[in-house]
Amino acid sequence: MYSNKENVNILTSLLVAHGIRHAVVCPGSRNSPIVHNLNESPAIQCYPVTDERSAGFYALGMSQCLQESVAVCVTSGTALLNLAPAVAEAYYQHVPLVVISADRPSQWIDQLDGQTLPQPDALGRFVGKAVSLPEPMTDEQHWYCNRLVNEALMVRQAPVHINVPISEPLFDFSVSALPEERKIELLPADMPNHTMSHVVRMFMQAKRPMLISGQPMNPNMDEAVCLAGDDERYIPDFVLYIGGSIVSKRVKHFLRKAKETWAVNETGEVNDTFMNLTHVIQGDGKVLADQIRFMLEQQPHPFVHQWDELLKKVRQHAIAYQPAYSQMATVKWLEHEFSIFNFPFSIHYANSTSIRLANIYACHEVYCNRGVNGIDGSLSTAAGFSCVTDEKVFCVIGDLSFFYDQNALWNQNLRGNFRILLMNNGKGGIFNMLPGLEKSPVRDRFVAAEHHTSAAGICQQNKIVYLKAENMQEMQEGIDRLLQEESERPMLLEVFTDAAEDERVFRDYYHSLKK
Repeated sequence: MYSNKENVNILTSLLVAHGIRHAVVCPGSRNSPIVHNLNESPAIQCYPVTDERSAGFYALGMSQCLQESVAVCVTSGTALLNLAPAVAEAYYQHVPLVVISADRPSQWIDQLDGQTLPQPDALGRFVGKAVSLPEPMTDEQHWYCNRLVNEALMVRQAPVHINVPISEPLFDFSVSALPEERKIELLPADMPNHTMSHVVRMFMQAKRPMLISGQPMNPNMDEAVCLAGDDERYIPDFVLYIGGSIVSKRVKHFLRKAKETWAVNETGEVNDTFMNLTHVIQGDGKVLADQIRFMLEQQPHPFVHQWDELLKKVRQHAIAYQPAYSQMATVKWLEHEFSIFNFPFSIHYANSTSIRLANIYACHEVYCNRGVNGIDGSLSTAAGFSCVTDEKVFCVIGDLSFFYDQNALWNQNLRGNFRILLMNNGKGGIFNMLPGLEKSPVRDRFVAAEHHTSAAGICQQNKIVYLKAENMQEMQEGIDRLLQEESERPMLLEVFTDAAEDERVFRDYYHSLKK
């Protein structure tokens, strides 16, 4: 029988799954649920050592001999600090120790309760990874706990620290079996050809495989998922995730229905965006994507074809749909003109509405600060980009992002190759799209930061060529000037639209998609 503590059972199950076979255990009450589980597991051999300082070095010696990870488990309080010498030695010898410390619940730290001190990160830089597990009360917290344990146990050639807060009562050992836990496996870069070939085979052999890219993005994926809805025929069983952040919440929620995801990145880090990650491939995602596309040309896959047809339908709708004067019409015209004027350029889209419109209309690589998705720095990033290239650099940006980062234009390095399309509807229009927020009387003033500011004065102050548009014709003519006109100074087109009309057009686009 095992402990009734869910985080302890998740930890035990994954220790076994990741091949931990030996554990040095130290006495204590707070860690007794962990020690009990380790001893109950037939896959793990326990070695009791009373002195924690000595226990750490016992585990170090075992790991040196076995050439595999060995766990060492201590109770709460200063017990953890006694492991520091052994952990430091393991760090510099690149020996994989798994340090497991029991802990009081976080609310009792620094409250003069017995054996408490801040244990997360107590071992500092001498561990390759440090995590502190939640005590799960929901499915999402269970997923988080699982992910944290996997992240720690995937680290190689360095000690890791897993801190386990455990609430009282401690001594309920009434669970008959350990849970079946998802193991996330790292496929390292030391065998690239073998790994890549294996993944390509997995993709081609899956019944419903999907190759999904973050930044740079998959165009029109949000609309395609909207059309697919809950139709089981479109839900993948094998997702290969390449690239960075995905803008669309709808796409992320849809892919959480998939059976499993394999992620590809060059660092081997865990990005469990879809909550079903099973493998992390350390390698170049673009190379892998090219191999899969080549295979699909030789051997078309029915599920991929089905999605291609859906995306084709969405693209046809995006081209055919004629939005009224709005931010959507502005980005559509800009991207249309890009397809006509054949010259080298780079384009940066700011966060929120701007990048969502790019997801609909852009058919080329775009830059966007979606690592953290903040409002700050989009203009400065594009401006900095323009300083080190001779090609035209465009920045499509909303009003809040622009005014927040206006000092990007207070800069003596800027030249005429920098072009800005400022879409100003007097507020953070993205907040109009959030269901339920319209019920709050503070939405427009305090959340969406409603304003009546123009960029004209900022441009005059910084010697930026200023253009403005208040209707469809002025917008189209202004964009054409932005693209074609030569200038020794940066140029800015400010397109004034109505926030309510922007919202109506955006919603109508999706509504008409389903007709």
